Amino acid sequence: MGKVIAVCTSVAKGTQKQNVHEAEFLADWGIEGDAHAGKWHRQVSLLSYEKIEEFRARGAEVEFGAFGENIVVSGYDFKKLPVGTRFLCGDVELELTQIGKECHSGCEIYQKMGDCIMPREGVFCRVRKGGVIREGDEFTREEP
Repeated sequence: MGKVIAVCTSVAKGTQKQNVHEAEFLADWGIEGDAHAGKWHRQVSLLSYEKIEEFRARGAEVEFGAFGENIVVSGYDFKKLPVGTRFLCGDVELELTQIGKECHSGCEIYQKMGDCIMPREGVFCRVRKGGVIREGDEFTREEP
């Protein structure tokens, strides 16, 4: 079981997201008002709180949303879960559709640190069922 640490959005692609603390998730679309929402397989991005903390311990000064992640969750190593895994958070149901991604060439974090964790640690989901997710919410993996 996990816990939502931050909920982040941005109005433009290629920019860092800001922690908005809660958001409306729309079925088969993504987060209302987020630049990455749409009818595709990468509607919502997840990143492990523990992986962000490991990166910070190496000297990185990054806020939640800096990697472009929508939801920061403690308690999961997302890259170890298979595509198709489903998560529940309140009324929201998410389905894992992709593990990792190609990094933006020359992203700000990579330029400063020589590394970025999103390409290998971040995962992407589509919204199967909508609702609101807030900081502090319980985030669970649906058992098969």
